[in-house]
Order: sequence, then structure tokens, then C-alpha cells
Amino acid sequence: MKGTKILPLLSKQLDGCENLPIARLVIPSSQSKQLLNSSSRLLTVPLCLLKLKNGRHQNVKESLKRWIQGNLTNCGRSAFLFDEMDKMQPGLIDVIIPFLGPSWVVYGTNYRKAIFIFISNAGGEQINEMTLDLWRAHKDREEISLQDLELAISKAVFENPQSGFWKSGIINEHLIDFVVPFLPLRHHHVKQCVVSELVQQGLEVRPGVVQEVADSIPYFPEEEKVFSSTGCKTVASRISFFF
Repeated sequence: MKGTKILPLLSKQLDGCENLPIARLVIPSSQSKQLLNSSSRLLTVPLCLLKLKNGRHQNVKESLKRWIQGNLTNCGRSAFLFDEMDKMQPGLIDVIIPFLGPSWVVYGTNYRKAIFIFISNAGGEQINEMTLDLWRAHKDREEISLQDLELAISKAVFENPQSGFWKSGIINEHLIDFVVPFLPLRHHHVKQCVVSELVQQGLEVRPGVVQEVADSIPYFPEEEKVFSSTGCKTVASRISFFF
């Protein structure tokens, strides 16, 4: 299985989602099953490796490269998750380009089965606006394709001077295999979140409670109230008010 590089783009309403569920959603199913095996692992890149102190850019880059290389040496079937790419210092991420290129062996380490996931909130506003525009044009959320969003979100993500992908060789060399935009949620999606949370908390799934919790979530735009303004982030905390 060739190494995979994935860029999930979260709408503003999905900011703060847990990393493992996102990883399970975006990793191809065959690799997702392997990732959950004891012989595989998901590694969230420590923020301490991504923060620059006193301008020590090169030191941070070297630390990140060694960390990835060491983990791949210990476990070739690893998935590396880089969160908040929109807040990362531009230029830092390019140190991992050798691990993403066409060669399978870098620095004596085989990364053929490695997966790299870059999560970003950049482009969230554009995703929301375009999803709403397409809805107004009578195109349902489930009918939206990547082609409908690709141009706008690519500019927002890759042409933003504040983004970790600004002038990145990863983009210029086309090393991202998949871009996965996460669209804002509709009312029925929120209800599904409520049901899932009730089950997780060991509570009875009452249709009335599900409806009330979902109705209590703010939706946008103000007039149509089509999409959840907060996704499902506040569902868990709201349940106690209705149970």
C-alpha cells in the first residue's frame, strides 16, 4: 500500500473535532482497518515540535524530521496527524517533503505504508459560503462535489500568507493525494449527533429529547436556518438541560 497524504479541511463549525474520528473518516477504509490494529498507530505531531522559539526555525525543523524518522523506524505503518496547519509557521512543514516524495526509502527508513494527515481550518468560511450558495441554487449538500469547491478553497488554503502551506513545496510539487472538505451540518445531521451522544452517555434515546436538543442549536443564515452554526460541538453539554 503506497503512502497517503490527506488534507481534511474543516468548516468553522467543525473546529475542535477530535482527531481520531477525523482520521477514521478520511483514511481509506482498508488502511483505516489496518490503523486500528495493534501493529499500527496514529501519531498526533506534538505542538512543541511545531512552535518556534527565539527564531530557532532550523532547530525545530530538524527536531520534527528526527521525530518522524524515529517513529517510522519503530513502526512503518504509522499515520502522522498535523493539526491546525492554518496556524503553523510558513516553511516549517517543508522539512517532511522527503517523506512525501516518490522514493520509498529516506534516511534509511522505509515509509511506504505511512499516512500523513494535515488538518486545517483555513477555507472554512469559503466552504460555508459556497455550500450555502449551492443550497440556494437547489443543490443538496450530498450532491456537492469537490470540483464545486476546489478552486475557492485552494486559494484560501494555499495562497494565505498566514498558513503553514504558504509557498510550500508540498503544494508546488503536488504531494497531497486527497483534499477532503468537511461541509457544515444540517438539522438531521445534528439529530444523529444527539442520538450518538445519548447512547454514549448510556441514556434512553427519546425522540422528543433528540428533537429539542437539535432545535436548541443555532443555525445560519438567520432567516433560513439551514446549517448548524456550531456543528455538533455543543450537543453533549446541552443534553442535560433536556433530560
